[in-house]
Amino acid sequence: MTETITVKLDDPAVKRSAQIAKALGHPARIAILKLLAQRTTCFCGDITEVLPLAQSTVSQHLKALKSAGLITGDVEGVRTCYCLNPDGVKELESTLSELSSELIKTCC
Repeated sequence: MTETITVKLDDPAVKRSAQIAKALGHPARIAILKLLAQRTTCFCGDITEVLPLAQSTVSQHLKALKSAGLITGDVEGVRTCYCLNPDGVKELESTLSELSSELIKTCC
């Protein structure tokens, strides 16, 4: 007899995990996170000088990462300084760890 398993798509934890995964779903966003991780301070320069992308494209990726809580952005004059959000990074680690643990339990 098979066990009935239900997963609710409206579960806040499932929705949050999906939001984080979506924020990681583009190579440019991973590159931005890696760029910010390489710095000991916030990045206050123009990220387009580091990544071969248009300013508007970089802005959209930064917006997605910020919306997911993975980075912060503070306005300083005419510039915005971006940093990794420690709480967001911890949540990312926890989310991925929990998901992989669940998958490993039943896989191979």
